[in-house]
Amino acid sequence: MYEKQRIAVLVDTQNIYHSAKNLFNSNVDYDKLLKLALGNRKLIRAIAYVIKADTPEEERFFDALEDIGFEVKIRDLKVYYDGSKKGDWDMGIAIDAMAISDKVDTIVLVTGDGDFSVLVETLKAKGNRVEVISFEKSTSKELIETATEYTDIENLSDSDEFLI
Repeated sequence: MYEKQRIAVLVDTQNIYHSAKNLFNSNVDYDKLLKLALGNRKLIRAIAYVIKADTPEEERFFDALEDIGFEVKIRDLKVYYDGSKKGDWDMGIAIDAMAISDKVDTIVLVTGDGDFSVLVETLKAKGNRVEVISFEKSTSKELIETATEYTDIENLSDSDEFLI
């Protein structure tokens, strides 16, 4: 149906990781997730946004994402004086989405973060299709309603395949 579409897939790994952990006590199969997002369209760019927390297994995870075909963008976890921690890529994802929007027809955001609703509206106003893939139970209703198309991973007939 959309075979000639050029797409970019932007994955908020923190959001998807925590959703899968909290809802199913599982991890996501990012290879299958990328294939789901792509369908039979032309992939221009796939970017996974990750937070480096200096855990032993994270380097293997970052390497696996690259092997699948993702460009991996890494940001260090910020630790504040009071001991609180913060790590997100919201601004980076938004900036990359806007920068690539003229080079693609569709942007697939893999996140449930409602902060991206304004980005979705802006991309659509520029003429892009914006698809969102996430777990509906942990996704902002506004984000779902704003997307051109929404896919709930849990409601796919083979949803178990996306969890490992």
